[in-house]
Amino acid sequence: MSAQFLLPLAGAAIVLALSGCASPSRSPISDSYGPYPHLPEPKSSLFPTVNIAPAKGWPAGTMPTPAPGLKVQAFAKELQHPRWLYVLPNGDVLVAETDAPPKPDDSKGIRGKIMKLLMKRAGSSHQSANRISLLRDRNGDGVADQKTIFLQNLNSPFGMALVGNTLYVANTDALMRFPYQKGATQITASGSKVLNLPSGSLNHHWTKNVIANPAGSKLYITVGSNSNVAENGLDQETGRALIMEFDIASGKTRPFATGLRNPNGMDWQPQSGMLWTVVNERDEIGNDLVPDYLTSVKDGAFYGWPYSYYGQHVDTRIKPQNPELVARAIKPDYALGNHTASLGLTFYTAQLMPQYRSGALIGQHGSWNRKPHSGYKVIFVPFQNGQPSRMPQDVLSGFLNDQGEALGRPVGVAVDRFGAILVADDVGNMIWRVSPMGAMIDHRPVNKTISPASASQQPVSSPPTVEQAAK
Repeated sequence: MSAQFLLPLAGAAIVLALSGCASPSRSPISDSYGPYPHLPEPKSSLFPTVNIAPAKGWPAGTMPTPAPGLKVQAFAKELQHPRWLYVLPNGDVLVAETDAPPKPDDSKGIRGKIMKLLMKRAGSSHQSANRISLLRDRNGDGVADQKTIFLQNLNSPFGMALVGNTLYVANTDALMRFPYQKGATQITASGSKVLNLPSGSLNHHWTKNVIANPAGSKLYITVGSNSNVAENGLDQETGRALIMEFDIASGKTRPFATGLRNPNGMDWQPQSGMLWTVVNERDEIGNDLVPDYLTSVKDGAFYGWPYSYYGQHVDTRIKPQNPELVARAIKPDYALGNHTASLGLTFYTAQLMPQYRSGALIGQHGSWNRKPHSGYKVIFVPFQNGQPSRMPQDVLSGFLNDQGEALGRPVGVAVDRFGAILVADDVGNMIWRVSPMGAMIDHRPVNKTISPASASQQPVSSPPTVEQAAK
């Protein structure tokens, strides 16, 4: 083995050893949730805190822990790194089996080698299956009994959106469209490219999501940053860290909202009709900075990255500074915890679990830059009158064992045709299904709506309001 290769490995070993001695946070993770998170002074160190939960997978007979009154079952097993879910109108479930594409320039130097090793330990960096599979529950028992390869030979696919008879798929480098026929279990037609998306040999945040507006006239596409905080140069961030709007009829695109480090999940809030997203914020300034967040997405708004975080808190690592842009930075609506890697988002509009009506279900993939761990669960954020109204509740937890190993990691969340919650688990290689304990299956499909006139939510439990939590 050459010395050239040994040096990065030695550097990685040093970082892992030193990070194991890093001081844990003294603040409860709950301080970084809600509309008024605690934001301490940033902390810098020679080596960042590295606290990976090694990927283990689920031992036989084990599964995550649902909230009281709920049950969990395996909807689908033996998938290949399932990341994102999409439920078709007829109830079929599409799952993107995908991982990062080759990006050689993102692993250059000692820091890049270290990050590559860390991601591998966390259960990523496998060769991507590059496919979308279709799962069908033919008898309505909550378990998929039919699986077919729906689309293949894609390029690190992620988001999916059906508009009429056209299925849009967000590859890492392009938005594609394919013809769709109701009930089809496979698409064999060649897709056509709609537009290129930022990618290349760096492509730091590779996932691209897509969602259609209620009228089916526009698409909204997430593009993450090419770095943590522009350390690769601002010239590498062109067209990144934003949500893009695409007009289907004209083919024109424009930045809809910018300064979003790594937006992933998007959905339409049923009471207000507003677009909301979850965003992964920056790392390496301490256990207690910066909280990921859930926010409404305002047309033309700037959300701070890379110059500031959580509104107008300046990140002094960025050179040159941009005070004029910082002055425009909008504070997000709701913090989701420091380093929780919140990825999945869907608003619950079904009838099966009325305690979740109109609120947000969020998949938290889990931390690497915090001690102790954070995330690794699915949470629910109650909403009232179109805004978050209370502190979050756990929906599905238990993804870490007592040794700090990751049995699974939740990513995408969706609601099936009966109103049950589906969760993609890319370490367990499964899709979990959460439903009420003892509930009879109702074979009448529950169609998701985005009407602002949805019924107001009445949570079964009564966690503290955001005002109470801030006191």
